[in-house]
Amino acid sequence: MEKSYIVKQISIFSENRPGRLAAIAGALRDAGINIFAFSIAEADGFGVVRALVDRPDDAYRTLTDLGFRVSFTDVIGVKMRDEPGGLSDIASILGDAGINIEYAYAYSGKDAAVLILRVDQVEDAVRQILGRGGELLKASLSQ
Repeated sequence: MEKSYIVKQISIFSENRPGRLAAIAGALRDAGINIFAFSIAEADGFGVVRALVDRPDDAYRTLTDLGFRVSFTDVIGVKMRDEPGGLSDIASILGDAGINIEYAYAYSGKDAAVLILRVDQVEDAVRQILGRGGELLKASLSQ
């Protein structure tokens, strides 16, 4: 059951220079791949674009064919209250269970705010959040 809540995130590694994000976004656009959420991190002149897309395997092929280095990471998407305390609730559930949040980014969707989490114990995190009444996105975001 936990696996149905594990979302496949793509991470694209690129030089941090003008036009790289446009090239990535344009390639996905041309392939008809929708980006639901993304974040960008930078370290030592390189960038990492982390994205949730509707067709991760197609995105991987599209971007690697263009020479980008791409990898997959398992993350979870937690629906949270879009009000003060929403983040605190989720962070407390995981912290109390000894689960470390390695990184996170969020977006505000149609129905709720969604927190995307990379944690060190993904299946335990799913069990803890569901067990405490939390709501998770299903692995297939395109549905």
